[in-house]
Amino acid sequence: MITIPENAKGLIFDLDGTIANTMQHHFESWRKAILPYGIDFNADLFMQLTGKPRWATVEKLNELFGTKMDPIAVGNVKASHFKTLVNSTEEIAVVADVVRKYHSVLPMSIGTGSTRNGAKKTLEIIKMQHFFDFVITADDITNPKPHPETFLKCAALMKVNPKDCVVFEDGILGMQAAKEAGMMVVDVNDYFETVFVL
Repeated sequence: MITIPENAKGLIFDLDGTIANTMQHHFESWRKAILPYGIDFNADLFMQLTGKPRWATVEKLNELFGTKMDPIAVGNVKASHFKTLVNSTEEIAVVADVVRKYHSVLPMSIGTGSTRNGAKKTLEIIKMQHFFDFVITADDITNPKPHPETFLKCAALMKVNPKDCVVFEDGILGMQAAKEAGMMVVDVNDYFETVFVL
């Protein structure tokens, strides 16, 4: 079991790669979407970008590789392929156990770069939609991770001071966002490893 700091008064969870084991699905879907543009979308590149909304991921790839991909069109290809894989999603037990243990003990929320519909679907598939007081998604914010807005909104809705919040994250950008928000961080990668298959 992951232990949380004794002074924690609120828990915030990223979704993909933290509670839900979806990262291989996202990786495959991104590879399919950008294959026509000649970009080697490898696991290292993926992990640098994870946590960003689809449009922001495509914009960053354009910036890195000098491409002119349409963020909406490419994002839609990615989303369509992901939908064919999402139903096989399983929970990440080591984190889901924390959720169950602290349900009704501490306020809990989700802070994800997924869309509202995507997050809702994923939570339903892993049967964890009823555990969270609030779900903040890419549709609810202006500035995506590594900006702290996602997590600060979670804290405000839970009525918990940011410094008393613990964020569970697997992504580099998400961990940066949590630290920027002045929150405590649990790196899920210390407890669960995603192995990417090409």
